[in-house]
Amino acid sequence: MTALLKPRAVPPDAQVAVLSPASAPQPERVELGLEALRALGFEPQTAERALARGPLYFAGTPEMRLRDLHQAFAGDEVCAIFSTRGGYGSNYLLDGLDLDLIAENPKPLIGYSDLTAVHLWLLDQIHLPAFHGPMLSADFARPNLDGVHLPSLQAALGGKPYSVGAQEGLRTLHPGPARRPARGTLYGGCLSILVSLLGTPFEPQTEGKLLFLEDVSVKPYQVDRMLWQLRQAGKLEGVRGIVFGEMLGCVSPGAPPELLDEAILSALDDFTGPIAIGLRSGHVSRQNVTLTLGVEAELTVQEEARLHLIEPAVKG
Repeated sequence: MTALLKPRAVPPDAQVAVLSPASAPQPERVELGLEALRALGFEPQTAERALARGPLYFAGTPEMRLRDLHQAFAGDEVCAIFSTRGGYGSNYLLDGLDLDLIAENPKPLIGYSDLTAVHLWLLDQIHLPAFHGPMLSADFARPNLDGVHLPSLQAALGGKPYSVGAQEGLRTLHPGPARRPARGTLYGGCLSILVSLLGTPFEPQTEGKLLFLEDVSVKPYQVDRMLWQLRQAGKLEGVRGIVFGEMLGCVSPGAPPELLDEAILSALDDFTGPIAIGLRSGHVSRQNVTLTLGVEAELTVQEEARLHLIEPAVKG
């Protein structure tokens, strides 16, 4: 297995870049997020086009957004990169990413949702760990930092092993036949984005991984359909275990709340590994957990479900 291209650990007072790789953010929410970053000790620097609006629903053209991203990676003083929001549009950056420049200047790129496309391409191509974690508009902008799970963010950026479990919403959905821990490379992100990459040159490499999948406001039958597509595409072959996110708003009007659980179990009826659900990472109601994708991790489903991130994603 190829070694990870680990960035340096991020000190508490680090200069960090803030940019918009996809949709246009609301300026007032970005400002709240910037205030929260400053309160944590960071020194945020807003990219030139971070608040751009248009064309369409994008925060600038792909060329504009790529320029901001490349400048952030190349910046000598920048230690980490935060996204303002997801939305849509990161896919247009994929074939323009300067992989050599990024590989020469590895840094934590923090976000989720639409950023899954960029995260997984960088992980698959240059082995840069992905930091699936809070964004400014959606999470840092919430009052009293209730949108950010600080212990996991600080551990991820500081290179400390950590684990998450019931306190972060995780529960066992299916223990697997042997109830053994599942260990492997943590991989995944937003389910809708991951599925949208199938059949493209940027197709994610899920096989043999410990898979994390999350989404928002998709109905149970749509989750079922996307899992069916992953299965038919061979993307569940050798997968060691699956962790689902909180799956916020993934309900059908008038249907029982357990329908999502039942739909997942039905779609994965022959999956032999453990399955857990509920982890608040990505689209969440509160306290967004940071997950470092690409590292060695272990899912246990004994008395309670717990995800252990064994390997640090940064170096000292």
